[in-house]
Amino acid sequence: MVTTMMYHAHIEQDGEWWIGWLVDLPGVNAQEKTREGLIESLKIGAKDMLDYLEEKSREPDVVTVAMA
Repeated sequence: MVTTMMYHAHIEQDGEWWIGWLVDLPGVNAQEKTREGLIESLKIGAKDMLDYLEEKSREPDVVTVAMA
């Protein structure tokens, strides 16, 4: 079964460029010439960031802390 993750993106056109970032996943941002290209770049950035975070979570000095 494939799980679909949903993220909120802030996107806007600035001159000839489309710029945007994922509100729910800090550090993922992009700029492209088309809106469609921007959305695709944000998807790629999200996957790359999630892969990175998963890899980092396996390191011995990373712990999970429960927050109330």
